[in-house]
Amino acid sequence: MADRRQSVGSAEVAAQVLKALADLAPSTSLSRLAEYLAMPASKVHRYLQALIATGFAEQDAASNHYALGHEALRVGLIALGKMDVLKVATPYLLQLRDQLNETVFFAVWGNKGATVVQVEQALRSISLITQVGSVLPPFKSATGLVFSSHLPEQEVQLLQQEAGLDKAALQTLNLQLAEIRAQGWHSIQGLLISGVDAISAPVFNARQQIIAVVTVVGSASSALQPAADSDLVQRLLQATQAISRRMGAV
Repeated sequence: MADRRQSVGSAEVAAQVLKALADLAPSTSLSRLAEYLAMPASKVHRYLQALIATGFAEQDAASNHYALGHEALRVGLIALGKMDVLKVATPYLLQLRDQLNETVFFAVWGNKGATVVQVEQALRSISLITQVGSVLPPFKSATGLVFSSHLPEQEVQLLQQEAGLDKAALQTLNLQLAEIRAQGWHSIQGLLISGVDAISAPVFNARQQIIAVVTVVGSASSALQPAADSDLVQRLLQATQAISRRMGAV
C-alpha cells in the first residue's frame, strides 16, 4: 500500500512538472522551473531526467533549457484530435443562454459557408431567428463577418469575388474585418433580419485557427447591448475563450 501511494505521488509530481513545462513553453531553465513549481531544483531535476528518458521532456544541449518532448506533443495532438468542438461547447452555450435569457447558436465553417449546427432557444425569444442547417452570408451577418475576419486571406478574397463587390465596397469591408479582428467580437442591428440584433465572437483551436462562432441573438427591443463593457459581451467572450482553451488555444 505504501509503494502504491508513493507511485501515485510520483505520478502527480511528474504531471505538475509537465504542466509547468507547458506553461513556460517553448523552453525554460531548471531554476525558473523550480521557482515556478515551488520545489527544490534537485527534486525537479530528478523528475526531468525521468521525463527525458520516456520522451516527455527534452533538454537543449546549447542552452541547457528544458521543453516538452516528442511524446508529450504526440499525446497532446491525439487528445486534441479526439475533441469534438460541439460537444465541448454545448455546456457553455446552455449556460450563456440561461445567463442572458437570449437565444444562442453555434456555427462552423462548412463547404457552403457559416453553417448553424446548434441552437439553444431562450424561452422568451422569438422563434424565427435561425435553425440548425441555416447557412449565413459571409458579409451580411455577425456570424459570417466574424468568420470572414479570421479566415485565410485567399478564402476571403474568393468570397469577395463571389459577392461581386466593387473597389469602394471592398475597401470598406476590409477595414471592417480588420476592426473585428482587433475588437474580438462583432454586433449587427437588423442587418440580416429586420428587428433582430446579433452579437458574435470566435472560437479558436490550438493553431489559433477559427473553428466556430458563438452568436447571441434577440429582438431589437431586448437587452442586447453592443458595448465592450456590457455584461452580454463579457459573458459571450468568457464563453468563447473557455471553449477555445478547451480546444487547445492559448
